[in-house]
Amino acid sequence: MSFGRIPDASASSDDMEQAGGLARSAGIIALGNVSSRLLGMVRMTLIASLFGATGLVSAYQIAATVPTMAYELLVGGMLSSALVPVFSEYTAARSQRELASLAGTALSVAASVLVFLVLLIQWFAPQIAFVLGGGFTPELLSTATRLIRVAGIALLFLGLSGIVTAISYSLKRFTLPAFAAAAFNLGIILSALFLSRSLGIYCLAVGIVAGSLIQLAIQLPAIRGLGISLRPDLTHPALRRIGYLYLPVLAGLLITQIQIAVDRNLASRTGEQSIAWMTNATTLIQFPHGLVAVAISLAVLPSLSRFSALGDMDGYRRTLSLGLRMVIVLIAPAAVALFILGRPAVAAIFEHGRFTPFDTAWTTLALRCYLFGLIFAAIDWPLNYASYARQDTLTPALVGVFSILVYLLVALALLPVYGMIGLVLADSFKQFSHAATMLWLTHRRSGGLDGRRLLLTALKTTVASIGMSAVILGVMNHLTVFEGLSPFVRDIAILGLAGGAGGMVYVALAIVLGQDEILTLWEIVRRKLFSFAAARP
Repeated sequence: MSFGRIPDASASSDDMEQAGGLARSAGIIALGNVSSRLLGMVRMTLIASLFGATGLVSAYQIAATVPTMAYELLVGGMLSSALVPVFSEYTAARSQRELASLAGTALSVAASVLVFLVLLIQWFAPQIAFVLGGGFTPELLSTATRLIRVAGIALLFLGLSGIVTAISYSLKRFTLPAFAAAAFNLGIILSALFLSRSLGIYCLAVGIVAGSLIQLAIQLPAIRGLGISLRPDLTHPALRRIGYLYLPVLAGLLITQIQIAVDRNLASRTGEQSIAWMTNATTLIQFPHGLVAVAISLAVLPSLSRFSALGDMDGYRRTLSLGLRMVIVLIAPAAVALFILGRPAVAAIFEHGRFTPFDTAWTTLALRCYLFGLIFAAIDWPLNYASYARQDTLTPALVGVFSILVYLLVALALLPVYGMIGLVLADSFKQFSHAATMLWLTHRRSGGLDGRRLLLTALKTTVASIGMSAVILGVMNHLTVFEGLSPFVRDIAILGLAGGAGGMVYVALAIVLGQDEILTLWEIVRRKLFSFAAARP
């Protein structure tokens, strides 16, 4: 055990350089994720204040699911599994003209398919509403149908935005794509603020369309200068490669979307408010997940793809191991802290206007049950991306099918007794089964992932998290001085003081324990600060 040891003492200069590049890329993506998650919180707080956690909000959440599900099937799942690897290959080994040709073809073909699907959504909106919300009353189903028709238009802009994101990532231009989701949330917020009185709940569906359009518009400068011309060349050889890589993923995603549809349908039968509560809890879960797991995974994907293409398995394993360790040391304390501070967090964010303490209690319970799966979901992301980088999309798809079966078995067993909470627990079991299986398979197929170092990181993180938990609970028990204040101020004080004290203790314990990943991050930050200070006049 060493105190204040910097990573150079145990890590090579290559590791530090690699970690620095990873941290910089992940930092840009994480900053965008922070902006997106914060605006997402504002969006959800605003919705809760204006409409509460009512059946109308559940109907809206079902409508919002439709373009999201379609996007994930068509572009979202393809982005990391096929688009970024293929575009990265063209960026590294082909000319800019060939990359521009591929980009123009991909955008043209995507636009044609997306327009057709938007028309299908308009036609089959009643059937879609019934599949996702079969437990709703006829009135709520009718509202959901109209919301689906409006929100479905967003699919066109979301899909094109995803293609632009893939092109930008292949060029290692992370900044504008990182803030695209924030722009999407901003569109919904503005629509809710200015149109809620005139349009009611429909203002949120209009906001989805506006946000998706803004999301596409702000990313276009990132691909300016490539000389892209829109030309639907269906004979382009890269399209076949993308299709070949994506077909297994598509099969897995179809199963996943079926699971989401079943989950929504079952939730609609446990009460009109259940979907609203589950969505609010998921929003809180997505904040640390997006900030840590998604940012790190997206940052390592281009490097993993290049190492795999060059046959450099040592670099591949080193990068993946570093990504996994960084995820562990950051996501575990976040999950533990959020579990302890769940009630004040939910109350501070959502308990305004028409959102009641009763809604807070149920949302908190759902949040804590979701948290059991958060760590496994976070670890799962870099493992999936590592498989995509090797252009192996079949393995994650097959593992996904297995995990969905686990979900269905657990959900059907727990639903009669626990209702909505049974569905939430089933989701956590699904995350565990997928992550555990992917970790085992990746370890076998990549020739090892430095399991000893991963285990040591996990043990040190556990010890530091236990210490952090004790401090958070201790501070919370001694904050009686805030009892006379308004609930909102009291909850903010608890989150700030208890959460802040716990976070500082976690970092201190991690340094004392010689947590290399924390030390590496600290060394990178320290160097940046000194560099910035030296550059100032």
